[in-house]
Amino acid sequence: MKKWLLLLLFPLSCLGQDQPKSRIRINQLGYTPAAVKIAVWGGKWDVTDSNLNKNNRNGGKWELVNAATGSVVMQGKAGKDFGEYGPFNHTYRLNFTAHKKPGQYYLRAGGVQSPVFSIGDDVYKGAADFCLRYMRQQRTGFNPFLKDSCHTHDGYVLYGEKAGIKDSTHIDVVGGWHDASDYLQYSTTSANATYHLLMAYRDFPNVFGDEKQANGLDGKNGRADVLDEARWGLDWLLKMHPKDDWLFNQIGDDRDHMGMRIPKEDTNYYGPGLDRPVYFINGEPQQRGKFMNATTGTSSTAGKFAGAFALGSKLFSGADTSFSALLAGKAMSAYRFGKKKPGFTQTVSVRSPYIYAEMNWTDDMESGAAAVADLYNSEVLRSESYAYAQMEKITPWLGNDTAAHYQWYPFINIGHYELAKQLSGSARSEVIRYYKEGIEKVWNKAKNNAFYRGIPFIWCSNNLTTSFAIQCYWYKQLTGDDQFSELEQANFDWLFGCNPWGTSMVYGLPAWGDTPVDPHSAFTHIKQYPIDGGLVDGPVYGSIYKGLIGITLNDPDEYAEFQSNLAVYHDDYGDYSTNEPTMDGTASLIYLLAAKEAVATPASTPGKVNGKVLNKQPYAQPGNTAIKKKTTVITRGQ
Repeated sequence: MKKWLLLLLFPLSCLGQDQPKSRIRINQLGYTPAAVKIAVWGGKWDVTDSNLNKNNRNGGKWELVNAATGSVVMQGKAGKDFGEYGPFNHTYRLNFTAHKKPGQYYLRAGGVQSPVFSIGDDVYKGAADFCLRYMRQQRTGFNPFLKDSCHTHDGYVLYGEKAGIKDSTHIDVVGGWHDASDYLQYSTTSANATYHLLMAYRDFPNVFGDEKQANGLDGKNGRADVLDEARWGLDWLLKMHPKDDWLFNQIGDDRDHMGMRIPKEDTNYYGPGLDRPVYFINGEPQQRGKFMNATTGTSSTAGKFAGAFALGSKLFSGADTSFSALLAGKAMSAYRFGKKKPGFTQTVSVRSPYIYAEMNWTDDMESGAAAVADLYNSEVLRSESYAYAQMEKITPWLGNDTAAHYQWYPFINIGHYELAKQLSGSARSEVIRYYKEGIEKVWNKAKNNAFYRGIPFIWCSNNLTTSFAIQCYWYKQLTGDDQFSELEQANFDWLFGCNPWGTSMVYGLPAWGDTPVDPHSAFTHIKQYPIDGGLVDGPVYGSIYKGLIGITLNDPDEYAEFQSNLAVYHDDYGDYSTNEPTMDGTASLIYLLAAKEAVATPASTPGKVNGKVLNKQPYAQPGNTAIKKKTTVITRGQ
């Protein structure tokens, strides 16, 4: 949907010179009747102007209006002024949780009104399946979106000498997903994504539909599409762990960034032929140019493999016994590989200093051990998982203001959740308390601003936001304690428009909303293909943005008035730091969206959001053009 169509939702007085200096930010996907329902009013007033309470003709009141009838159905007081946040001088939380009647509404306060939004049990229906579109589009080998194949020559081994693999030996590792808008493939992100997809099916099987074959093309195959996608990930992970003492870290490196192209147009920046380097995990620092990573061991990636294989083995045990048995054996061998040299594995970069600088590993071994313990019902492995849990009680970024890129990955300690479900008594309570303490660290920051924002604006802040919302959800599931429900909802709402920019951070979701149209992606930039369901990186600190290499905006900044020293976000191809979609972030979001739909409609069936059929929307296919480049500055974030 074009951004400028959103202007139709607003009175003419909101346009041009009469444009107000305040906004009401809402979750564009909508709200379920039983959920926390909060909007944020933000004002950009001069020092001589009044705030909402003094300026509002209704005496500081806000109104919830039925969009169909124009009648006011609820009123409330503006309440506490949370003060400055980002571009706003004054901010307020408008709480309309008590209104539970389904329908279409908008909020009115301080002389402005919000976009129209829905309240209903079906507001999240089909959203998780919608985001699977992006995962399928990221496939390498056969790509169902392009209906063509790519990267079919991978690859040749590097750093495998100690495992008896001669340098440049060819190995078949075709498959898996491209990591982001480039075509690198990382084991750490792919294993994490696979695990999230498997968990989503395990925990919310009724949410997902069956509209695709295993190869991603149209047609039912008797298996939920999310499980097909997880199987695609598992098949590639098996290639990256072909023998007990062989585990590979990544395919390609940042030489890939030398040019943007559609993936089927394979271009080799690595030497003769079309095969790419496949980096072996040897537990030691590696480089192929002037940059050296800080790898210390084998555990972080191997632990993620172990968890994915173990959960995959359980879920496929009834449908494919031989595949399940293979995964069971690989789960144990990957876990042992992780114990081979305790420590973390970082990715490799050649031309630039940017890598996935992961620096923790006990969380991965905890989750791997917990998953394998559950598969084999092993008290020994359960005890090992518990020991790892005590080594990293709280994921280090929680409550902190900054971190290196992917320093504490995967942003959430999955092991605490998987282990707590297997424990009882004081041990269980202890592991759950780790979650609570981490949430409280974020809450101590979040409670001081109207957006309840306690997530640092580092690279891929949306991934952190998604993971934190899941942690809040898991804590509630484990304990029945809902004291953090408003904080959880605030992080979810942020992703879909309740943020200073007023935009969803997911391409095309909702289709009728303000969402990215110009992401850092070759699909959209070169061919105008939609990247439906892709979660973009999200806002970064102004200080980070100013220091990044190679960023130049291609178009005037439509969100200019909402940028601040605190954080910036650009819907512009030239900004790879805030507007590039990621495969692993999207996989995490699929879990979160599935959880939201399942809570609202436990016996849900897939297919619609707000009554609109997502799987039938007329989005572009290869050869068609459904996205037009922006040619004029438009007013967004209304």
